[in-house]
Amino acid sequence: MSTLALWSRPALGAWDPDRLLRDFFGPAAVTDWYKPATSGFSPAAEVLRDGEDALVRLELPGVDVDNDVNVEVDLRNGVSRLVIHGEHRDEHAENTDGRVLKEIRYGSFRRSFRLPAHVTSEAITASYDAGVLTVRVTGAYARTQAQRIEITR
Repeated sequence: MSTLALWSRPALGAWDPDRLLRDFFGPAAVTDWYKPATSGFSPAAEVLRDGEDALVRLELPGVDVDNDVNVEVDLRNGVSRLVIHGEHRDEHAENTDGRVLKEIRYGSFRRSFRLPAHVTSEAITASYDAGVLTVRVTGAYARTQAQRIEITR
């Protein structure tokens, strides 16, 4: 399972041992470390900024997204996450003479992306085209700009 934040990281140079551990082990929750490993199928993903929206794109060629993929918003411990999980099934698993060459990975997958606190499930849409699942998180970057506060005397 992978986790990506939908906003930029703090400036480099600051000594933060927690950040070093997250970068090394991945920013998944500690409870996820105890889960059994998956089959090894993990679709490639990218997170892009499109104005104030975030686009999460996953490569899922050959996957039946209507029946085998779920896009959900999961809220646990006060943290909101976009979770995309499903299964890439091997529909051609025939072994007639004992010789098989398989370079395509099959099995279940789960990708998780942390969402800003102000994003709700109504702000999320998903579409699939040409083997790529695109999830739009509307307004993900809407409140990320610093606002100057006037100092009065």
